[in-house]
Amino acid sequence: MLIMPNSAYYNAAGPALAVARTDVARQVAARGSWQISDLVDEAGQQYVDLVMEGGGVHGIALVGYVYVLEQLGVRFLRLGGTSAGAINAMLMAAAGPVAAPKTDWLLGQLSAVDLQSFVDGDEDARDFIRTVLEQGGLLRYVWTGAQVLDNLREDLGLNPGIVLHEWLRALLDECGIRSLADLRRRRMLTVADGVRYRDGAPYAPAEPLRVAVVAADVTTESKVVFPEMADLYYADPAAVHPADFVRASLSIPGFYWPYRIEDLPRAGEPGGADWLARTGYGGPVPASVLLVDGGILSNFPIDLFHRHLKVPACPTFGIKLGPDRTTPNRIEKFTHLVADVFSAARHSHDNDFITQNPDYRHLVSYADTSRFNWLDFNLDEPTKLALFVAGAEAAARFVAAFDWASYKEVRRQLIRAYQAADGASGGA
Repeated sequence: MLIMPNSAYYNAAGPALAVARTDVARQVAARGSWQISDLVDEAGQQYVDLVMEGGGVHGIALVGYVYVLEQLGVRFLRLGGTSAGAINAMLMAAAGPVAAPKTDWLLGQLSAVDLQSFVDGDEDARDFIRTVLEQGGLLRYVWTGAQVLDNLREDLGLNPGIVLHEWLRALLDECGIRSLADLRRRRMLTVADGVRYRDGAPYAPAEPLRVAVVAADVTTESKVVFPEMADLYYADPAAVHPADFVRASLSIPGFYWPYRIEDLPRAGEPGGADWLARTGYGGPVPASVLLVDGGILSNFPIDLFHRHLKVPACPTFGIKLGPDRTTPNRIEKFTHLVADVFSAARHSHDNDFITQNPDYRHLVSYADTSRFNWLDFNLDEPTKLALFVAGAEAAARFVAAFDWASYKEVRRQLIRAYQAADGASGGA
């Protein structure tokens, strides 16, 4: 397998980075500085939170987005995502101190792995997936579909997902992250890390910086955010390998086997107030659960770090994979209908959140990956480069538009509006 050096990706993204640097220079000339956060360090790096959308192989674009921002001196504190976004979030969290750039290591791992190896089902499963990707004729769909009925009936999916899971475990192990306890230690920010407010006060939260990956518990119909909800599912959550949380988040229904967790704490007993408050589920704790891709509930969980009544010290940037909703879908075949129904289900919750919280439109970038199939793991190098560049271009467009001071004023106005509405309703 040909492995492209990182420099090939950086060269391809060079024009987007040049545009971004020009925009930063323009803003510095106009305002005296380029500020996107109130959290900085001694080297002048600025700190933000980041949420990344899921999207299969489109996740390569996420690395392109991170690359441009890192080159501009941006670093990332809290990290969240679903599916492919969960992979990037966990790997970035594990790869080193918050002040260290992550792109070189991330890109090196992604470019070195054969993505096709993640399609680890039997030959019948791979043949059916090829039929779907190539949009074969009806007879071919019927024939190949009939061959995988046993896969779906017995395993509830086409691919075990073992290869991807083991790849993640190996990378995290390489970073010294073999348990949730290890991850929490890595994510503790101390005064020695040098992150501070612009007024000079140190920024060192008492709790580890959050990493949040979203999965869907279909057994109890619950949205699950790992690792913070791990205590509901594991008797010893500190010992769980973080790769397990990500594997649950990326269990694309039908494509991968659901992720099963056995021997839940207090199985058979009432879930009680804890389960009800955190998941909305009020029944007995099941002995085992099946989890699938969190994208069926929240593919772009931009609300992970949102607090309505507080102007943040740093913004939560979000990167979406695909075009903004500016053109209608063209549905001419049944396969188009199925794909668009799935897409609507993945995006509706997150679109609703952004609609109801329009300040988040200031924070979200769109990497246009629509010309690539998100389940086509058989990517050639030019396609990987194109995805990386799509993310880099999204970051460049974002840099030109984002105004931190204006965003904070929008948040202040929204807080006043929330407080006025609450007062008018008597706090009901």
